[in-house]
Amino acid sequence: MYDKFILIVDDEQELLTLIKTIFERAGYTKIMTATSGEMALQIIRETLPDMVILDVMLPGMDGFEVLQEIRALSKLPVLMLTAKDAAEDRFSGFELGADDYRSEEHTSELQSRITI
Repeated sequence: MYDKFILIVDDEQELLTLIKTIFERAGYTKIMTATSGEMALQIIRETLPDMVILDVMLPGMDGFEVLQEIRALSKLPVLMLTAKDAAEDRFSGFELGADDYRSEEHTSELQSRITI
């Protein structure tokens, strides 16, 4: 079992459940989810997770805006997991401080990308 706290942020409940299940099966027990950027930032301010998996296309505040807020607070690892896979989107993610940027198509490979 892993004792690291992961926050997963996505507005699609089905994908949120899938990602959470992947990490639970891998032995992670401290997993929280958020369905909006505002909710994610509240959790981060209150509990400071060890890692954030963040979607770009969120209602209200998008993932890029959330990433900017996270970077103002912390250097915690942030993996962008999104359907927005164009080169300019990946560039924006890395420029704003993402540690990794993955397409949602590769969700099944996600756990192998995490080292916290």
